[in-house]
Amino acid sequence: MANRLGSKKTTGMKATISVAMSNYIEAGSIVAGAGGLSLWVNYLHLNDFKVGLLGAVSANALGAAIGALIGGHLCDKFGRKFIYTYDLLVYMLGMLLIMFSVNFPMLLIGYIITGLAVGAGVPASWTYIAEEAPPEKRAAHTGTAQLAWSMGPVIALLLSVALAPLGLLGSRLIFAHLFVIAFITWYIRQGLSESTIWKEEKENEARLKAEEKSARLSLTALLSHKANRKALFLLIGIYLFWNLTAGAMGFFMPYIYETVGGISAAKANLLQAVLWIFTVVSTYVVFMKMGDKKSRRGIFAISAIMGIVAWLLLVYMHMSLPVLLAFVFLWGVAAGFGAQAFYGLWAGELFPTRYRARAQGIMFFIARFAVAVWSVLMPTIISTLGFAVAGAIMIAFLVISAVIGIACAPNTQGKTLKQIEEERYGEEAGVSNLAPTAYRNA
Repeated sequence: MANRLGSKKTTGMKATISVAMSNYIEAGSIVAGAGGLSLWVNYLHLNDFKVGLLGAVSANALGAAIGALIGGHLCDKFGRKFIYTYDLLVYMLGMLLIMFSVNFPMLLIGYIITGLAVGAGVPASWTYIAEEAPPEKRAAHTGTAQLAWSMGPVIALLLSVALAPLGLLGSRLIFAHLFVIAFITWYIRQGLSESTIWKEEKENEARLKAEEKSARLSLTALLSHKANRKALFLLIGIYLFWNLTAGAMGFFMPYIYETVGGISAAKANLLQAVLWIFTVVSTYVVFMKMGDKKSRRGIFAISAIMGIVAWLLLVYMHMSLPVLLAFVFLWGVAAGFGAQAFYGLWAGELFPTRYRARAQGIMFFIARFAVAVWSVLMPTIISTLGFAVAGAIMIAFLVISAVIGIACAPNTQGKTLKQIEEERYGEEAGVSNLAPTAYRNA
């Protein structure tokens, strides 16, 4: 069977979509858990701590964080295609555990496994798309991953609404749909070719190693270069703080609509589905169509301000239906061309090929680990101090992300990855250029 799978080729838009599906599966997993959270709480009699723990170890937080750290390292060492050969097999195992869970440990282990698997796939996805995209259309191609990330929740939430009469069985069926999507995606991915840039980099490394000029690929070497440190500050700054709010939303928002807003589970899921539909539309219309042509700093700024206004309305006005609809529109539209979209784009542009996936894995780990901690604390903060306190904290997160992104947005539009690397690391950009001084002077 391995030979038959290896004989077919997946190229062009089919390849881009198959790679971008990592994001559909990641976001779909988060929202599938969120949409049925109250059902699992009632079925397994979960307390606040257990609810927070599920959010913390899932595809939304710690599970994905550790998976990205491991996957980023393996992706740079063995290739982008290596991840696509195995990650969804692990994911499908986790899905099976969730689908058939009858107790909390079984559900928890399923969440951990799926989190690890989707975390491993996301840095590889952004990296592969960035490396294979035409420079004048890199935002459009990277936006495919953002589009898939937005479609996952739409489908999962609409299924939640449609299957609500089935209760917990409906939640299990939503996870089953993700299992099927994962299998189809895994099969298609077996025909992917390896990233051309990664292969060239490995050939260059082999040549320099023979000349005893090879660079160390350690974390210390990554952090030793000023350009890398600046990129890490920008990307961790915009993504970590934005994701502390967005990540908590992705898992807990239907739960908040129900417990704070007093609406039914079906209506809560429908609201979230509408929110994500706005995200799908704005990803395509704004980020994919304008991200390679208009000011990226300006686009980011508009999104950041819309997101802050959305949360100010939600926190400081009564959570009535008009307020909820305004929030859904503002946040939904903003999310399509905001911090995550630009994080995926800039993370693929600002690091050398040999560090590209590993750097993303490290950043994703830091961001999702922070979400894990916040996910454990947030339910308790809401139940003891009130939603207004938790909301004020999340507004502060968004303001920090906005300030960093607007102030530090890089000018990479229309440039090849090689041009960007030369500008940031010097005209002789390559393994020898970023090696320790002793190697460069050899």
